[in-house]
Amino acid sequence: MLAELVPDLSRSRIKALILAGHVRRSGAPEADPAAQVKAGESIELTVPPPEPLALEPAPMPLPIVFEDDHLVVVDKPAGLVVHPAAGQSGKTLVAALLAHCEGNLSGIGGKLRPGIVHRLDKDTSGLIVVAKTDAAHHALARDFEERNLERRYTALTWGVPVPPAGRIEGNIGRDPRNRKKMTVVRPPAGKPAVTHYRTVRTLANGAAAVVTCRLETGRTHQIRVHLAHIGHAVIGDPAYGRVTATRRRALSDSALEAARGFQRQALHADRLAIEHPITGQPLNFKSELPSDIKQLLLALE
Repeated sequence: MLAELVPDLSRSRIKALILAGHVRRSGAPEADPAAQVKAGESIELTVPPPEPLALEPAPMPLPIVFEDDHLVVVDKPAGLVVHPAAGQSGKTLVAALLAHCEGNLSGIGGKLRPGIVHRLDKDTSGLIVVAKTDAAHHALARDFEERNLERRYTALTWGVPVPPAGRIEGNIGRDPRNRKKMTVVRPPAGKPAVTHYRTVRTLANGAAAVVTCRLETGRTHQIRVHLAHIGHAVIGDPAYGRVTATRRRALSDSALEAARGFQRQALHADRLAIEHPITGQPLNFKSELPSDIKQLLLALE
């Protein structure tokens, strides 16, 4: 109900405000995001100002592919953390953008994630869009939530998926045996997640493949977890990338050495298609595979 009354806020943002005590129904605090509003009741929503930033700008070169007054699209290199987390407060994409934009990023995400609408894992490379204004952040967050955009990733996987194209659906939640990892869990546990995949090329006599993935949802480690779940983990993935002895034996010595030596998941966000949050103009961005994945691909061929 509130999402319809306040279209500038995403459903997840409204839910967070309710849980934080910023919504009153007919004068009384409302703490249930699922509560139904009855005829004649009044709703009061208070949106607090963003928390002050506790983050210092850190100038560094950034591969920017698009920028205007409202947003910036970056081709993030592998190894760069998007936003600060425990034990990581210095060299991040957020810190670099704060320096580049002279502090002008949206504050909706709170003190640790200014401008961040979606994220990429530290060792996943590729395209990411960041909001510079609150209006752009609202609109982009709504498009991500309502899936009014396209995100495509290219992965090098162990083995060839069967069938060669399909839909992977499975709730994703914390692995009870290792809280640092995610896994496919039975509903109602976890969060619903859907990944669409397509095999582009078979490599090394079927020991590996080039697979493209399109996200219908955006959960933590989603592509990595879903591909591992169907038995075709991303090559180089330190958390989910187990490989069978049969697939190892199918590789030449040089290919096996290249795969073993690959120091990150071979996953790249190579396409992003969005509608400009202010002008409504369609924006399409593509990114070539980075050199390390290209070299691995050559070795596997």
